[in-house]
Amino acid sequence: MTPTTLVSGAAARQREAVIADAMAQLPADSKVAVILEGMPDSAGALAGMRPDNHLSLTRIAPGCPCCIGNLTMRVTLNRVLRRPPDYLFISLASTAHLQQTRQFLTTAPYDTHLLLDRDISA
Repeated sequence: MTPTTLVSGAAARQREAVIADAMAQLPADSKVAVILEGMPDSAGALAGMRPDNHLSLTRIAPGCPCCIGNLTMRVTLNRVLRRPPDYLFISLASTAHLQQTRQFLTTAPYDTHLLLDRDISA
């Protein structure tokens, strides 16, 4: 199962900084996937990182994943989980529906792939 951390907050720069800090604490050869909601912040901590064999960065359109039918999140998660990472970070632009997003991630088929860790507010 992939340990999964939800990072929420209105400022993309702060969410990315929290994720970059958390990634720095992981073992060096860890395979990490990051799903970022919303537009990139050119000065964000992840802006200069290039995806490679150990890092997968995916940006999805802004909009609450639980309110828009989860289609974008489902497609993105399914693609990420084809090659399960060692760690997954999901960045959400709002805390408004954090519980609904957690609930979505704990239902089939994701309940057998993801191990939800603590939520972080940026």
